Amino acid sequence: MKQAFQKIFFILVLYSITAFIIVSFITEKKIYNSHFDSLRLIVLILFCPILFKYIVHLFVSPWYGILRKFTYKKNPSYMPKVSVIIPARNEEVGITSTITSVLANSYKNIEVIVINDGSTDNTDVKLSNFLKSYQEEGLQNHIPIFYKKIKNSGKAKALNVGVELSTGDIVISIDADSVMDPLAIENFIHHFENSNVMSVAGNVKIGNRSKAIGTIQQLEYMYGFYFKKADSLLNSVYIVGGAAAAYRRSIFGKLGGFDESIITEDIEFSMRIQNAGYKIKYEAGAVVYTEGASDITGLCEQRLRWKYGRLLTFYKYRNLFFSLKKKHSKFLTFIVLPIHLFAEMLLFLEIVLLVIFYGYTFYTHDFLPLIFLMILLAMVISFQIITDVKFRENRNLFILAPVAWCTFYFIDFIEYQALIRSFLLLIKKEKLGWQKWHRSGIL
Repeated sequence: MKQAFQKIFFILVLYSITAFIIVSFITEKKIYNSHFDSLRLIVLILFCPILFKYIVHLFVSPWYGILRKFTYKKNPSYMPKVSVIIPARNEEVGITSTITSVLANSYKNIEVIVINDGSTDNTDVKLSNFLKSYQEEGLQNHIPIFYKKIKNSGKAKALNVGVELSTGDIVISIDADSVMDPLAIENFIHHFENSNVMSVAGNVKIGNRSKAIGTIQQLEYMYGFYFKKADSLLNSVYIVGGAAAAYRRSIFGKLGGFDESIITEDIEFSMRIQNAGYKIKYEAGAVVYTEGASDITGLCEQRLRWKYGRLLTFYKYRNLFFSLKKKHSKFLTFIVLPIHLFAEMLLFLEIVLLVIFYGYTFYTHDFLPLIFLMILLAMVISFQIITDVKFRENRNLFILAPVAWCTFYFIDFIEYQALIRSFLLLIKKEKLGWQKWHRSGIL
């Protein structure tokens, strides 16, 4: 009841702010001042690169679904063995649900490998009891489960141990706080019929959405993963998140295992694949539900890890920026990566830019740009909801579509603090450990 009240109150606040802007647009007369012309031009020029990338994504992404209908043809004879690796550390809340969801997949030519990385809670007890029960009652599934305990060595090491133990032609990783959709593995597999494809990114969705912060992350994930459709078509996917990642086994022999020295091993390995000139695809139908941060502190720590690791990875693969090599995607090297780094620079200046923008808006009563932003975002998000593979699960986001412009400022604040803290860590040359937050499980 308390969570429902908080969510309703949060939405009412957002609608009140939006209503105030709309009323001001209707009632206030615009004041023209030529002194602001140069300022508006400068702001427009600053955001031109980001707007260009956004327009390309908006135009290309819808073609993903159309092309998928013509290219997605199941080949009954293509049944490679799949190894599903689940690294776990202190995941007593959801580990058994994760394994159960993998076993319940429609694709059965699999093996499951669980790596317990020095858990100090009841993860080992939960796993031992589950495996004992499975061996007694679940042998009819004919799906082997291998369980190995290692010392607290980090997620990258756990994944590498899992890869060494695996025997499948395709290796899939999934976080121990996640749940697989029954068709996820089947949808992953068909991409690997193309011998040039070395990795496939899955469609990660938020599973815990009872709180307002969970709903915000649900919107953010749906919005962000939608544009991976364009990146997939343009061969510019450079992040294959560890919560839903598939790899051709041979890539580990070609490029080595996950980098154990970097905290975002999934981003590093994805960019290593792109740097080597191989293809990475995105599969919207390979849905995995993950447990998002349940409070602001946890969300801040999560985004700090992502931001810090991404900056380190960008520096490591700085040769990819504006690369003219034939093996590299030009959309990735000339558009996606440089504009993403440029966006980080603008994020650093966002407080100043917001003060200037809203100062200008309320001083001149020129609310048209803000109204245009509201309408554009509402239309884009509504279209995303309608075309999403899990439309029914995302219908609750329709109520956030008109106020999404305001919601994204909250995400920007989280990203801003992560950026500042990342810079401080880099300046001090300090390393970052794994974040911790309260686990409540996926509903």
